[in-house]
Amino acid sequence: MTQHSLDDWDDDFGTESAECLSFELRGQWGHFRRVEGNIVKQTYRIPPRTTIAGIIAAILGLDRDSYYDAFASEYSGIAVQPIEELRTMNLPQNTLSTAKEDMKTVPTRGHARISMPDSTKLRQQHNYEVLVDPAYRVDIQLDDAKLFGELRTRLEEGTSYYPPSLGLSEYLAEVEYIGTFDVESCEAEDTDVDSVVVEAVDDIELAPGNPVRVERSPGFMVADAGGRTTKKFLSLAYSPDAEPVHVHDVETSRVDGRRVMFS
Repeated sequence: MTQHSLDDWDDDFGTESAECLSFELRGQWGHFRRVEGNIVKQTYRIPPRTTIAGIIAAILGLDRDSYYDAFASEYSGIAVQPIEELRTMNLPQNTLSTAKEDMKTVPTRGHARISMPDSTKLRQQHNYEVLVDPAYRVDIQLDDAKLFGELRTRLEEGTSYYPPSLGLSEYLAEVEYIGTFDVESCEAEDTDVDSVVVEAVDDIELAPGNPVRVERSPGFMVADAGGRTTKKFLSLAYSPDAEPVHVHDVETSRVDGRRVMFS
């Protein structure tokens, strides 16, 4: 297999895509670490848009920090729908520091030298909040026709350049292709939204027995001299029970008989 960079693709940006690819992401565990620091490493319940872009980049084998333009708001759309109840638990883990001063260099028989955490150091215990049996449906629009076609081929064949994971590398993800669907834009109206509600928190109708939660997570990244920087955050509203959320006077899209909101 050949690893790709964005330079390998023709620029078809600026054309409106009337199709999207749909697939499911599942796993036994998931952890999408919240950016705010805390002793307990908390997780987002909904994978951030930047994380979904990274999973797709891993499937395609795109170079690190090379794909942010392709997933910019002008050239892509991503809708995420939780399809199972969102459950979490705290999972204590013993870890070793990977700071430079705590690494140990080990000589080998060849010329290479390997650095690894010093196993003689005391372990540090951290509590990780992890998702239990997370499952999501993802709808993805891409203006780049070649990128779109390559992703569809990968999904149809069930292949991936890098193993996809749900946040942490040890939390491997199962990817199941659902199909390619037309995207129909709908005028602003009162309706139930199956996917996560994006940037429309004030338009949600709250009802007894149907809780709604909101989280603000990274939406878009840009490459810079230091590697990457978050360009914009998005407010996402969702039902922890994986039920539709009712909104007032909001523009949505119809995909495969469902109402979704792309970001």
